[in-house]
Order: sequence, then C-alpha cells, then structure tokens
Amino acid sequence: MKEYTEFATAKSCELLAIDSPTGFTAGAARFVKEEFEALGFPVTMTEKGGVLVDLGGDNANNALLLEAHADTLGGMVAEVKGNGRLRLTPLGGMRAENGECENVRVYTRMGNVYEGTLQLVNASVHVNGSYADTKRSFDTTEVVLDEDADTAEKTRALGIEVGDIVAFDPRTRVTESGYIKSRFLDDKLSVGILLGLAKYIKDTGAHLARRTYLHVTVYEEVGHGGAASVPAGVTEAISVDMGCVGDGLTCTERQVSICAKDSGGPYSYEVVGKLIDAAKREGADYAVDVYPHYGSDVEATLGGGADIRHGLIGAGVYASHGYERSHKEGVENTLKVLKGYLGI
Repeated sequence: MKEYTEFATAKSCELLAIDSPTGFTAGAARFVKEEFEALGFPVTMTEKGGVLVDLGGDNANNALLLEAHADTLGGMVAEVKGNGRLRLTPLGGMRAENGECENVRVYTRMGNVYEGTLQLVNASVHVNGSYADTKRSFDTTEVVLDEDADTAEKTRALGIEVGDIVAFDPRTRVTESGYIKSRFLDDKLSVGILLGLAKYIKDTGAHLARRTYLHVTVYEEVGHGGAASVPAGVTEAISVDMGCVGDGLTCTERQVSICAKDSGGPYSYEVVGKLIDAAKREGADYAVDVYPHYGSDVEATLGGGADIRHGLIGAGVYASHGYERSHKEGVENTLKVLKGYLGI
C-alpha cells in the first residue's frame, strides 16, 4: 500500500491548502468532487454541500457507508472593534490558546481576502505586565490586520464586516522521517485516505462484494455533518476520522486507532470486532482505545435516525484541535484496515 499511502498524503496536503472552516467549505468540496470524478467514480453533491461518492459493488441491500469530513475549525468576525481590529467567535472547537500568534486570512463577502494575525490584546511583553497572567480567550485576543486599519471605519472600508470567515494558516509540513504536521489533519488526512482507497480500487479493478459509498461531510465540527444523506440500503457506517493520541490511550501516530467508545457511547460491538479482525488479516499495526472527549460523523448519522451499525477508525493524531501530527505509517495502516474490511 506504499504507493497509495503516498497518494493519500499528497492529496491531503493539497486539501489542507484550501481554507474550509465549517460553513465555508465550497472550495474544499469542489476539490474533493473533482478528485473522485478524476478517478472515475460517480459523485453527487448533497444539499448541505457535502460530497457523496458511489464506489460500486454488489449487494446494495447490505451497503457500507464510509464517512470523513472536509470542514475544519476556524473563526468568524463577531465585532469590528474601535481600533480596527477584529474580535472573533470560534467555528467548532477552535481554541484561542492554540490560535494565538497564528497567521489568518479574512474572507469578505465582496470576495476580498486580507491577512492578519491573532494576537493577545496588548501583545507586547515589554509593555504588558500582565501578559503571562492573562487567560486566553476570544475576548482577550484579537485579529490584527496587515492593512492600514487602525479604526473601525478603515476596517469596514476594506469590506470587512461581522459574519466574515477567518481561516487559520494550517502550516502543513511532511518531514523526511514521514511525520505529517499541520492544523486540520482532523479530518483532511482521512479524506486523503479515502481518495487513496478509491485509487486502489480503480487501479486494481477490485470487486466489492457489497455496495460501498463515501460521504465527505462539511459540518462535522459543529455536530451535524453526517446527520443526513444516507443512501438507501446502508446497514453499516464507519467514520474515518482522526485517532486520538494522548495520556491514557495506547495509539501512536504510526498506528490506526479503532475506537470502542467515545463521549457518545459505545460503537457497535460487531463492527468493532470486524475492524479488529480486518486489521489482523492485513497485518495492520492497530490500537483499540476509548476516547474521553470525542464525537464523530457516524454518531450524527445515528442521531439523524438511521438504523445502522456504526464504527470509527483513523490514523493516530497527536495534539488534536491544535497543531496536529500524524505519520505516513498511520495512513498506511488505516488503508490496510479499510482494504481488509472491504475484502479487497
């Protein structure tokens, strides 16, 4: 699977370069649609703006749905302040502590894009004696625009208004040792993995014993990405999202994580067992973990009323919702589990 690991990594990096905070995902969705179409698979767009792909296969009455998401954390302009700077409200679980000193892009409804930086209010250590003691929040930080905009009137003259989208620089880097570092690996790395899986199916002419669909959602970070658009005949859905790495868990960035339970409760015992069996058959390096603070697209699918069995896997990702890190081996191991689960 080395070739498809490299392909998945490269496509993830291309997608990471497209800003797509929740609610501002059209560019990313267009990229995903075109990439799956280039591989020869039928694609439709959902009314929400997600991408639904048909990989083909037999037994449409026992179909499988794989879900990943292209929306990310980000910000929205909540106030144009008197000094021309911007107070933000987060999109999804974006944290001011993790975004401080990060470069951002502000997208206006007029089509202009302006650069800036999220800074602590009164950010100079040589001036602010309370710098170290100030609790970071979106009330104590502000976007400093890289424009002549030191009054609210000057900022508004640029076309910047409340409701405009603010995207954080992902700072994507792949090291010679195989580590993948970026904001928003959650979950653009998994979208790349699904593209890698689709390319493998195309290149090998693999026959799918059951009908298989992919849904790249665009509202996962706010909880309702996978709540709709489940194709008829689907009996199982697996969210391909980031695997958690941290204290109390066993997964590393080089492994694929199989989630047994998260904050929404246990995943299907049957599906988890089949994922473990697939990992063993394919020789994938895997870990089974319980995620303490996590929710997935497939739980939104269940919440939307779908009568299905559900599972969750993903390449191990460290520092989730911050500057995240995974590894190409985690990508490869995730591909192996999906290959084994599909029996191809």
